[in-house]
Formats: sequence, C-alpha cells, structure tokens
Amino acid sequence: QVQLEESGGGLVQAGGSLRLSCTASGNIFSIGAMGWYRQSPGKQRELVATITGGGSSVSADSVKGRFTISRDNAKNTVYLQMNNLEPEDTAVYYCNADLSISVWSRMTNYWGQGTQVTVSS
Repeated sequence: QVQLEESGGGLVQAGGSLRLSCTASGNIFSIGAMGWYRQSPGKQRELVATITGGGSSVSADSVKGRFTISRDNAKNTVYLQMNNLEPEDTAVYYCNADLSISVWSRMTNYWGQGTQVTVSS
C-alpha cells in the first residue's frame, strides 16, 4: 500500500513563508514526477508545480518567482517552498506523484490527503 503524507501547512500572514513537504511511503519500486496542486472553495483543483526525477520543474505563472519546488529522491520526498505568500494562495494543497510498486507494474497516479494553507491579509 502506498501513501503520500503531506506536512507543513498552516496559517501565515501575507508576505510570510511556508514550506510544504510530502513523503511517499509503502511498497514503492520507482517514482516519476511529483508535484503540488491546490484547490480553494468554489474553484477547480489547479497545478502549482511539478518536478521530474531528474529535477526538471514546471510551475504555474501565478507562483513563479515566489514558490520553489524541489525533491530528495533518496527520501522519496517533494518540497514546496512558498515565499511572499498572498491571500489568493489560500487553499488546500495536495501532493501528487506517479509511481510504480514493482518492476512489472506501470506508473499509477497517487494523491495525498491535502494540507490547508491559509494566508491572512
């Protein structure tokens, strides 16, 4: 069984910083892309940033220059450093990963349970 466990969410004032972490655990053979999505009330879930195993990353225009995604492959962990946070960044942030559980299985997409980020003005 595979789990993605997020941590690091919370309440912060505008202009502040938070760092989210997400660790994949369980019966894992390999991990492909990992990333972060977010969803605020009444809106669709949207991409924040993703990163490949080789370190190539893509991020949404709304967070470029403020958020940085990184990963530690040895720890099966992806991070999201969020600086200069704005009230519009308030959302539930979800970790996402493509991974396989054996050499014979294909990559399957997994989601974490989500962590709340609230930015006050």
